[in-house]
Amino acid sequence: MSQTLIYAIGFAAQLLFSARQITQWISSERAGRVLSPLLFWQLSIVASFLLMLYGILREDFAIVIGQVLTYLIYTRNLYFFGFWQKIPAFFRLLFICFPAIAVTILVTTGHQYNLSTLLTNKEIPQWLMIWGITGQIVFTFRFVYQWICSEKQKESVLPPGFWLISISGSAMILSYAILRRDPVLFAGQIFGFIVYSRNLILDLHASDNTQQK
Repeated sequence: MSQTLIYAIGFAAQLLFSARQITQWISSERAGRVLSPLLFWQLSIVASFLLMLYGILREDFAIVIGQVLTYLIYTRNLYFFGFWQKIPAFFRLLFICFPAIAVTILVTTGHQYNLSTLLTNKEIPQWLMIWGITGQIVFTFRFVYQWICSEKQKESVLPPGFWLISISGSAMILSYAILRRDPVLFAGQIFGFIVYSRNLILDLHASDNTQQK
């Protein structure tokens, strides 16, 4: 596959991730508090699959593992909105299994994409791979935290801790993208970093207003 097409897939994923952030940001600015709109999660799950595919084509395990871990959390948030239940059962099953099936096919049958190349990419120093994976784990943990908070409240929420973890993980991935010279990761993270910071400010203002009352 040509590098142009691979980068096109990656940038398409990042555009969708950016679109979800813009949607969430605009909704929150209008409300004066942090919101978790349905469209945020719909865009997330499509973008996640595309970025996972991009990571495999780039033979970059750090990208792949980050998306695999968040995919099901996105579906759980769609469930909270009642959107997931409206999808026919067959398509729900297919949608959940498809990323795993696609990854398995690419890893086991591709002539140049297999598990060993994903884990031992000669173009990425081992220390940098560890740093990138650690950044993805931190970045991914924000959705684990969000999932736990949402399960407690029985609705989809984006708590202040979500934004703190997002800023930390984003900074790590930004540095990885610079060292890796990956324009797709850099473009996606630099915009997100700004939005995460703004949402944290909105959360702090909302907390201050609540305490004053």
